[in-house]
Amino acid sequence: MRAIQVAITGGPEVLQLSELPPPEPGPGQVRVRVAAAGLNFIDTYHRTGLYPQTLPFTPGLEFAGTIDALGPGVDGWAVGERVATPAGIGAYAALALAPAAKLVRLPNGVDLKLAAAALLQGLTAHYLAYSTYTLRSSDTCVITAAAGGVGLLLVQIAKRLGARVIGLCGSEAKASLVRDAGADEVIVYTCEPFAPRVRELTNGVGADVVYDSVGASTFEASLESLRPRGMLVSFGNASGPVPPVSPLLLSTKGSLFLTRPTLAHYTADQEELQWRAGDLFRWMADGELAVRIDREFPLAQAAEAHRALEARQTTGKVLLIP
Repeated sequence: MRAIQVAITGGPEVLQLSELPPPEPGPGQVRVRVAAAGLNFIDTYHRTGLYPQTLPFTPGLEFAGTIDALGPGVDGWAVGERVATPAGIGAYAALALAPAAKLVRLPNGVDLKLAAAALLQGLTAHYLAYSTYTLRSSDTCVITAAAGGVGLLLVQIAKRLGARVIGLCGSEAKASLVRDAGADEVIVYTCEPFAPRVRELTNGVGADVVYDSVGASTFEASLESLRPRGMLVSFGNASGPVPPVSPLLLSTKGSLFLTRPTLAHYTADQEELQWRAGDLFRWMADGELAVRIDREFPLAQAAEAHRALEARQTTGKVLLIP
C-alpha cells in the first residue's frame, strides 16, 4: 500500500512516499480504508521529534473511512461501517489502524472528508469550551489563531454557549473568516499588540480566559490579556514550545491559572468520546457548525502540506487524500 514514512526526524522533506505492507490489526484494533486524513500540528511535532516516536513510523492520528478488517476480540463493529477516529495509527496511508475504543460511527448526513476535517480539531474545541474552562454567557474569551482549524470551530462553539469572543489572527483576509464564524471582535495581532487592545475591549478588566494554540510568541501577551484569577489555556506550540515559567509569575499577574491540556485526557473513555463527537456530528448534520476545508493534498504531497501548515498559510483544515 502507499504510505508516508518517516525514517529520520527533521523538516518536511523527511516525509517520504513508500510502498509498505498493509498493517495487520492486533487485539482490540480495526483496520480502516482511509478516505481522508486530517493534518494537525501534532503531526509536525512527531515529524520533528518534539514528541518522540519510534522510527521508522507513518504519521497521522486523525482519519475517516470504512472498516476493512477487525482484529481479535473486537465486538460491536462490522466491515464496511463508516467511521472516524482522532487517535489512529499511521493515518498518512491507504490503510490505517485504530483502537476500536477510539472509533466513532458517522451519521449518514456527515461526509467522510468533513468528518476527517472536523473530528480532532472539533473535539479539541469542544473540550476547551465545555470542560477545560467551561464558558458561560457572562464570559469573554480570547482565541489565538482564530482562523485556523481549531480556532474557527472554537469561535462557533463559544458563541453557541453565549460567550463574547475576541479572535486573534494574522491578516485582514483571515479576520474576515473569523468575523464570519461569529467573533464579536477581531484583532490582527501582526498590526498591533493584542494585550492592550484586549484590555481596551474589556474596559481595562481583561478576559476571563485565553485559549492559546500559538505558544512561545503569544504566551506573555496572553497572560497580560487576562483579568485577575483568569485562566490561560495553552494547548499548542505553533510558534514553538513555551519556555519554563515560574509559578510566581502567575501570582504577580493577578493570581492567574495556567493549564496545558491534551485531547487524550478529555476523551479518556468511550462515553466522553461519544458525547463530544455526538455533539459535533449533530451540529454538522443540522447545519449549525460550519467546517472549513482549506485545501486537499494528495498523499505524495505530504511535505508540501506540512510546509503550508507551518507557514500559517492555511485557514481551516488541510486534508491528505490517499
